[in-house]
Amino acid sequence: MCGIAGWVAFQRHVGREQHVLDAMTGTMSCRGPDAAGTWTDPRGHAALGHRRLAVIDLDGGAQPMTLDTPAGTLALVYSGEVYNYSELREELRRRGHVFRSAGDTEVVLRGYLEWGEAVADRLNGMYAFAVWDARSAELVMIRDRMGVKPLYYQPTADGVLFGSEPKALLANPLATRAVGLDGLRELFGFVKTPGHAIWADMREVRPGTVTTVGAGGVREHVYWTLSTKEHTDDLTTTVAHVRELLEDIVARQLVADVPLCLLLSGGLDSSALTALSARRLAAHGNKAHSFAVDFAGQSDNYVPDAARPTPDAPYVRDMVAHVGTVHTDVVLDTGSLADPTVRRAVITARDMPVGTGDTDASLYRLLHAVRRHSTVALSGESADEVFGGYHWQRSLEAQQAGTFPWMSPANGFPPGTQGRDGSVLRPELLDALDLPGYIADRYAEAVAEVEHVPGDDSEARARRVTSHLGITRFMRTLLDRMDRLSMAVGLEVRVPFCDHRLVEYVHNTPWAMKSFDGREKSLLRAAVRDVLPASVADRVKSAYPSIQDPGYLTVLRGQAKELLVEPEHPVFDLVSKVWMEEAVNGGTGPAVRSGLERCLNLATWLDAHRPRLLLT
Repeated sequence: MCGIAGWVAFQRHVGREQHVLDAMTGTMSCRGPDAAGTWTDPRGHAALGHRRLAVIDLDGGAQPMTLDTPAGTLALVYSGEVYNYSELREELRRRGHVFRSAGDTEVVLRGYLEWGEAVADRLNGMYAFAVWDARSAELVMIRDRMGVKPLYYQPTADGVLFGSEPKALLANPLATRAVGLDGLRELFGFVKTPGHAIWADMREVRPGTVTTVGAGGVREHVYWTLSTKEHTDDLTTTVAHVRELLEDIVARQLVADVPLCLLLSGGLDSSALTALSARRLAAHGNKAHSFAVDFAGQSDNYVPDAARPTPDAPYVRDMVAHVGTVHTDVVLDTGSLADPTVRRAVITARDMPVGTGDTDASLYRLLHAVRRHSTVALSGESADEVFGGYHWQRSLEAQQAGTFPWMSPANGFPPGTQGRDGSVLRPELLDALDLPGYIADRYAEAVAEVEHVPGDDSEARARRVTSHLGITRFMRTLLDRMDRLSMAVGLEVRVPFCDHRLVEYVHNTPWAMKSFDGREKSLLRAAVRDVLPASVADRVKSAYPSIQDPGYLTVLRGQAKELLVEPEHPVFDLVSKVWMEEAVNGGTGPAVRSGLERCLNLATWLDAHRPRLLLT
């Protein structure tokens, strides 16, 4: 796993501005703490930078990697993992290619030499890479199907800037360090529009897309979409195929030349991966290592709620006893979660003030602790979106509400919602943003992408739309969070449930099969029940844990009170001072807590990134 950056210019010699490329590349040091490298096209049109986290082929695989051809050089910077690289290597060898390294980087580069941008069709994995192709004087950027690995770019007057994260582009003087109304709409609207990068003039390479930049401009080619196919397997065959896919995916994603572990919550998703991984590792004489997050004193005083009916700790213990992992609990407290330095680290990692408060902080602290022992971790992320684990995926009322189902009245949002935290914003800013209109437009665009099977009734169409929205919109917010927070500590997190073969198969499975036993994630539960303890297999879904200590809200109030004594702070260009004063002086409940977290996140972001706010 790595961080990449670069600069292409057709009317200037970027090689004479090495310090700028070094600055761009340096912002990616957290993503690649093991090595750094840069390369400049002899003609000066392209400069590429790379920071490496060595996971496979530790002694080889240095980047940028180049291949000379009679028609010109190919230069690659690559971030990610291709899990079928061994098969592709053998195919390329049969076609006459001779390899000088043992990892997947050279496979991607030689695959591009052999097949051009069509190499993307052959890759199984999570990846974002850029090839400077001197033969055509073009930059070719390719991103994985699910959007697991990020890749951003900003067109310039004579070329393009690109990088794994916005901070790489913002290190270039040509970048636009500003956020306009559309960027704020994305932040506050609780949507994730493909291609949108929040920052003005910046874009993200869309998942499943090839973006090519030449002297004539930018063009895009979509090589993968979440397509609709008729499902013809019966239930028994479907369950068996899900298990077969999971076995293959886990086997591929356990390959690493560095210490590897499992993120274990005691829920169905992470437990399934832990059990399958432990069996696979044991067959090769190795033990699985697992990590879980917990909060000081919470298990003994747990208060269940609708989202988190049970604490994780008892189920984690059951899993550890059942499969025999070498386990570590990472126990956190209010001080470690509300620490302003942690908040700043999270906001800096994400380049934007989005998030879910203490759960972002706890995930960051968990991943930071894991990194002391492992370089790679497997996560159960995205199983809910794929298999149907959320309430809004089961509620037909939420799915037929005419908006993103996670923002429907049936899921607890008021009609005409102002996003997730609209109540904290200044009334005049809310008017300018028109969040209900923006959300409605983005919803209509997303629904228009969905293909339907002829003969589907209204319920089947609604279910298919919901599955599509969950995978192409909701899931990507969580994938972005996991990537940014894990790479901020130099940890590679793999997400087996994002294997496109599994996603395509389950997406097209009828809802009657996905919920055949009347519960969430029926297919997944049936596919792995035999490797789980009964307590875990039958556990009701519980969301990622959140601290329940009332002292956490007290600390937030104190920090917000300190902010209120700075009336000229730019956060008050966005946030209602009246709302914050009321929250500081005694407001209670989840909305107050999340609102204070959003205000503090915004203030931290403005201090750390200093964007120009374009509010008109």
